[in-house]
Order: sequence, then C-alpha cells, then structure tokens
Amino acid sequence: GVIRSHATGFAAAGKGYMGLGFNEDIEENFGYLKDFYEYNPQNNTWTKIADFAGTGRHSALGFGIGNKGFVGMGYDDKYLKDMYSYTPATGAWEKVTSIPGSKRMGASVFVIEDIAYVCCGMDNGSYVDEFYAYDAAKDQWTEKRKIANVSDRDYDNDYNIPRAYAAAFVINGKGYITCGESGSLRTDT
Repeated sequence: GVIRSHATGFAAAGKGYMGLGFNEDIEENFGYLKDFYEYNPQNNTWTKIADFAGTGRHSALGFGIGNKGFVGMGYDDKYLKDMYSYTPATGAWEKVTSIPGSKRMGASVFVIEDIAYVCCGMDNGSYVDEFYAYDAAKDQWTEKRKIANVSDRDYDNDYNIPRAYAAAFVINGKGYITCGESGSLRTDT
C-alpha cells in the first residue's frame, strides 16, 4: 500500500492485519485511507485484503479476539464511534455494535480473556474519560467506571488517566495504559 500515518492493526487467526490511516499527498477522499493488508508470518508476505467496510479514516482502534479482528472509531473529518469485525476465514467485514458514549480518535484498547477494554482518546478536542468493555461473543458493550475523579469516594482521587494515543498492554491478567498525550506528552502509567 501507500505510505501512511496513523494506521491501525490487529492480530487474528495467526496473522497480522494493518490498514486505514492518512496520506496528505492523496487527493481522493481527502487522504483518508480504507485499504487493508494481511501479514503472513509463515512466509513473511503481505497480501491486500478487502477494503475496510466503513469510511476511510485515521487514528482508529484495532484489536483481535479469537479468529476475528475488530476496527472502528477514528477520524474522517469528524470523530467516529462505529465498529466493524473482520473474519479472515471468509475475508468479509461486518458492521457490529458501535461503542456507546463518546466518539473518539486515538483511543486505547487491551484484551483480557476475550473481552476488549476501550478507554481514552479524544472527542472534539476533549480527552475522553469513559471506559467500556466489549464482549465480542455477545456483540455487547458494558460501561465501566470512568477513568477520572468523578466520585466522592477516594479510590479515584489520584486518577489522571484521560489521554489520547496511549500505549496499552496486558501482563498477568491486568491491563495497563501508559504514555500518550493530554495537552503534553505523558510518561506515567
């Protein structure tokens, strides 16, 4: 594919997938890309697959659960909250339930026991403090506690989590969010 920034990716069924993003030198669709590629680690090759079913966009979210990939949200001259699944066995994209709450670009995700946890990102210049869990088997979103100091209880007094473009990962069944931006670059976890 073409050179791009702000692409997204996921792993599913033993392969890697990458697509979307932005290329300012492309006039079509204002530079927002919707092409997608499959990486086969067995023979170290890339193959073009079906274009993403939603609009071309950048700063989308991608994750894999089981033998499916999920891609959504992002920015296509407006903030988005739609979600799609990709099934490698059929090569097909399918619209799934959109995340409730805020639209967002630059969101973060980690997966624990086949549940995707989505937080952070930016919506119309504001950092998102909503936190959701996505059960792909049920195609259902569940809201979790906000990631900001929003209660009278002291458990969240030191929360300073909302940000965009943060790294997310899982170690021993716990999800971590680190770095990113929230008006300035972040180094906390």
